[in-house]
Amino acid sequence: MKKNSENRTTINRKTTPPPKIAAVHDISCVGRCSLTAVVPVLSNMGMQVVPLPTALLSTQTDGYENFSFLDLSDEAEKIISHWKKIGMSFDAVYTGFLGNEKQIETVLDFFEYCNEKNENCKFFVDPVMGDNGKKYKTYTKKMCKSMRKLVKRADVITPNVTEACILSDIPYKEDLQEDEIKKMLSPLGALGPEITIITGVQNKKGIGAVYLENGKYGSYFSKKAKREYPGSGDVFASIVLAEIMNKKPLDYSVKKACDFVYLSSVFTEKAKTPLREGLAFEGLLQTLCEK
Repeated sequence: MKKNSENRTTINRKTTPPPKIAAVHDISCVGRCSLTAVVPVLSNMGMQVVPLPTALLSTQTDGYENFSFLDLSDEAEKIISHWKKIGMSFDAVYTGFLGNEKQIETVLDFFEYCNEKNENCKFFVDPVMGDNGKKYKTYTKKMCKSMRKLVKRADVITPNVTEACILSDIPYKEDLQEDEIKKMLSPLGALGPEITIITGVQNKKGIGAVYLENGKYGSYFSKKAKREYPGSGDVFASIVLAEIMNKKPLDYSVKKACDFVYLSSVFTEKAKTPLREGLAFEGLLQTLCEK
């Protein structure tokens, strides 16, 4: 009997366990942000994602009203407690929006545990605190202070321009120039991170990021799409994290993330996707694996 070669699956990749990443984000059921963006992007790029949900929302908050909200702070502590009992170990911890000071302290404690289990565990912090020059309503001065503690413990941070201003105590203004934003990198890096990336930076070339890695400055700008979609920062940060875990250079990682967000934005606009539903990136995920 002939063997049907079409039924065989050829494995070309190295059969090593994928990096295991604890993703500490909320779940916004509608809107393609937080975990609904983080999980597919990281998984597609070869990561094993272990979600640690901090809150459950019916929709993301930008463009929707009367959304449901369930705080999962207590449940997150129970999840971590169980993970400790079964000896879970991670290669990276990746945090996004944290809704209260208790969650920040929980994450700090969780990372200490992860570091004890694996001294090479990376701590990746996207300090989601505000945008367009304003703090989110949930962020008090006390929470901003606590976020600095998280940033000090991080290996990599990806604040947007507003968050970079908050963390570095530099007043925000509408017309901040690229050189002015680059000056924020040093005080942010002095807080502790090895890699600091400021996202959403705009200049004549377009929109992109400036970054600092071990004292070395860099930047990359892609074209600017007509619209900026919610969740773009989550997609950007997830791509950068995945490529760092894949041992890729930072300049390559930032370029890939910027270009993918631009490509997704153009695709989303052409598909006439409502702005509040976020980036329609699903059909483009395969491009993240192309050489």
